[in-house]
Amino acid sequence: MASHVSESERDQPADRSGDMASPGDVPGETARHLFERIGAFLDNHRLGTDPITYNFVYRVLSEPQGPLARAVNGLVDGGVRLTLSDIASLGESVGEACAPSAAGEKWVARAQTQIEGVEHIVRTVQAEANAFATSIAAGADAISDARDISPVSEIVAVARAMVARTRVVEARLDDATREAQVLRRELDEARADAQRDPLTQLPNRRVLEERYAIPTDADPAICLAMCDIDHFKQVNDRFGHAVGDRVLRAIGTALDDICVDHLVARYGGEEFAVLFTGVSLACAEELLERARASVSSKRYRLRESDAPLGVITFSAGLTLAAVGETLGTVLGRADRLLYAAKADGRNCIRAAAADIADR
Repeated sequence: MASHVSESERDQPADRSGDMASPGDVPGETARHLFERIGAFLDNHRLGTDPITYNFVYRVLSEPQGPLARAVNGLVDGGVRLTLSDIASLGESVGEACAPSAAGEKWVARAQTQIEGVEHIVRTVQAEANAFATSIAAGADAISDARDISPVSEIVAVARAMVARTRVVEARLDDATREAQVLRRELDEARADAQRDPLTQLPNRRVLEERYAIPTDADPAICLAMCDIDHFKQVNDRFGHAVGDRVLRAIGTALDDICVDHLVARYGGEEFAVLFTGVSLACAEELLERARASVSSKRYRLRESDAPLGVITFSAGLTLAAVGETLGTVLGRADRLLYAAKADGRNCIRAAAADIADR
């Protein structure tokens, strides 16, 4: 996989403050793909899956250049999460001009039909239960006044009819429940896929953004590391992207195995982020150093020919998040420390707290 930042571009810090993914569309997008992105959007913004909210998000993602999408992008700029009140106000202000297209309508239709089906079943059960209660009451009155047993026979007939209708309703409710379970499972799968890097199977950048909480005095220590594979572009150019992908998986596995109690995420390209929680800067640096040493001590070989691939290393910048700091601020400082590690010859770690690194 090609590097998203070349070695020559490593001399300038990247601006991480605007790294929140924005909704978009692709030509020929399948309904399944759109459904997955809708699930990811709902999960990212902590929104429910009711038909109104689902339809709103569908309108945003299916028409990324439309007025509703532009309004939402302006509102969530900087990492702000969308709320139900935002959805209500935006839905009213933008109006019907943003009605959904046909690209992913079958997913919306399935959810709406399934919910409407359950509502219909509930209404039917209530109506028939009321009718049954009325019939029983009428039969009871007739029995108290009757001189023969014909009212009893009528009540038995009503009861049997109610049992038969109840069995039909139960079967329909079972079908609706199974459909709801399928929809929930598909949505859960879409959410999981949206949070996982498909190559390394590690959490992706979205998970890092969600997990990071601005520190307060009462919170445990938070440290953040940005790790970058050294000379990764040369690996891709010399051996091909398939070998580069294996290198990415190997580095990701090494970091994840050693930093097992902390979040290791594929940030993008040849970069990985490690979010340490509840440990000091020195302890985080020790774990990161173990991972760096483990990677650099191995001698990787080509699977096809057993020819040596050479030494693979990574550099890292590690910092301690100060109270009140946003993720963008901490990422920027970790990046600057990473560039310092690159400038010092690579295959090393540069760590500093906020009050030292930002001088």
